[in-house]
Amino acid sequence: MSLTDKAIGRIRDLIQSGELPPGSKLPPEQQLAAELGLSRNLMREAVKALVVARVLEIRRGDGTYVTSLEPELLLSGVASAVELLRGDTLLELTEVRRLFEPVATGLAATRAAPADLEEVRRHLDAMRTSRDDVELFNRHDAAFHRAVVAATGNATLTTLLEGISGRTAHARVWRGLVDDGVADRTLDEHEAIYRALADGDAPLAQAAALTHISTTERWLREHLERDG
Repeated sequence: MSLTDKAIGRIRDLIQSGELPPGSKLPPEQQLAAELGLSRNLMREAVKALVVARVLEIRRGDGTYVTSLEPELLLSGVASAVELLRGDTLLELTEVRRLFEPVATGLAATRAAPADLEEVRRHLDAMRTSRDDVELFNRHDAAFHRAVVAATGNATLTTLLEGISGRTAHARVWRGLVDDGVADRTLDEHEAIYRALADGDAPLAQAAALTHISTTERWLREHLERDG
């Protein structure tokens, strides 16, 4: 572990212990460095790294503060990292989505409020009217799934799945361009998910989501093997 990593760890320990709670202001650089037994240069490097990680924020003319530490903030870099993945990771991401999203959909069936269901339904209706426009169809497809996961009320799960699903959305666009009849099958699968959510049937919602995602994964696997 580098000296900078150790410095980062000491600041994180203060945050995790509650000595520096979300929204709090860090002591002046020289004071904090002395309290932690660090040089000012190491302290600066540690602060810079934690700013990049969105754990800290620098307010010009005011000081350095601990951020809200909310999942939407701390995990927002997942999508950017996923976009940089190479090799067979697209299929791996689809597998990860298959593991998490059906369970999330089942959870949504037990928690979705009427407003949540209305949002899911709105994107389903938009998919129907845009079935001949691949880009728009897939935009509402992705929004449909975001609305379903958001209905769980679990911000961590929502942010993680959003980060993972961004790149798999490209595969869905690709599929829509080359696979005849995909819009009809996709609509049927989404309708099954929505009905299960509306009925509050968690096992059925999970099964419907698993069927839908597995179909996409199977198609992607076949085409990658064929092209590879």
